[in-house]
Amino acid sequence: MVHDPAGLGFETRAIHAGQEPDPRTGSVIVPIYQTSTYAQDGVGGTREGDYEYSRTANPTRTALEEALAALEGARHTLAFGSGMAASDAVLRATLRPGDHLVLGNDVYGGTFRLIDKVLTQWGVTYSVAHLSDLDEVRAALRPETKLIWCESPTNPLLGVSDIPALAQIAHVGGARLVVDNTFATPYLQTPIELGADIVVHSTTKYLGGHSDVVGGAVVTNSDELREQLFFLRNASGAVPGAFDAWLTLRGLKTLAVRMERHCDNAERVVEALVRHPKVSRVYYPGLTEHPGHDVAAKQMRRFGGMVSFDHADGEQAALDAAARTRLFILAESLGGVESLIEHPGRMTHASVAGSLLQVPAELVRLSVGIEDARDLVADLEQALG
Repeated sequence: MVHDPAGLGFETRAIHAGQEPDPRTGSVIVPIYQTSTYAQDGVGGTREGDYEYSRTANPTRTALEEALAALEGARHTLAFGSGMAASDAVLRATLRPGDHLVLGNDVYGGTFRLIDKVLTQWGVTYSVAHLSDLDEVRAALRPETKLIWCESPTNPLLGVSDIPALAQIAHVGGARLVVDNTFATPYLQTPIELGADIVVHSTTKYLGGHSDVVGGAVVTNSDELREQLFFLRNASGAVPGAFDAWLTLRGLKTLAVRMERHCDNAERVVEALVRHPKVSRVYYPGLTEHPGHDVAAKQMRRFGGMVSFDHADGEQAALDAAARTRLFILAESLGGVESLIEHPGRMTHASVAGSLLQVPAELVRLSVGIEDARDLVADLEQALG
């Protein structure tokens, strides 16, 4: 493996970190260790540390974890069976009954559902705040606050938070800052280097990149937290299989080139949407009028491949437009090479209906893929009419 990847470029780390050719066969690609258990050299004599049972550790998973840690500029990564499994482990490792956390007002619906419907039954409380308003965040903190949970950019309204400022507020208040970096990916943004304590990913999205695998990851510099998360993952069994880890590792190799194309295409789509008469508002951090544009420009390499917009004619028109696209596939999830379209209020964010996190009924979310940008623009224009 690349033992000291710190001085290497992102693309080099993505291809080489944790991925030295197999010492037995010379295989350039990390093998899929499709095994449940491992021979021991005498009772307790496990080879290379933790390899006794694949719920505990698996060499393919280890390679993925080393690669992702190198890309995030962190000491530790733990891979999970899904992004929600990763989020659940973080919440259970850092919170106890009576603790409190602060959520952004535009958090992913699945995260809100986990906290609002599950964690509250465990005695955890939460407050919702506009994380772009630092005074509002300070006011939301309590003596029992242990976490600030942030997405930047957010899903689906593409809000941007000042990660270094939030980290400072959290640390002054005796809390940790968690950043969901799924939308940005480590290619565009590295929250650990900006002061965050924990990064979570749905590796299902851009990191895997091909809509063929489900997974999650937690990244941290804390040795203590790594041990707590490792114990929880082993105890609960929320692990990805070897093939899932291998698919995600394969996706990482092309992350940089894919993200550049995603960003290029998103910018072309935004240009078309901004001037379209059926679009009343476009949500994209790359727009200079976006309220978080200046912050995003400071902490991100580019502005990403996710775009949302409000249909000027309301909810039914938004639903109709989402149903009329030919290249944009009507589907949940995001971050794959193919373009997707969805109606958050009826799909990914239905769980926040009626809450403080409810999204606009006329909102449409796009995951802009890597197809020919001219074709994507033409598809949206015919769908909008």
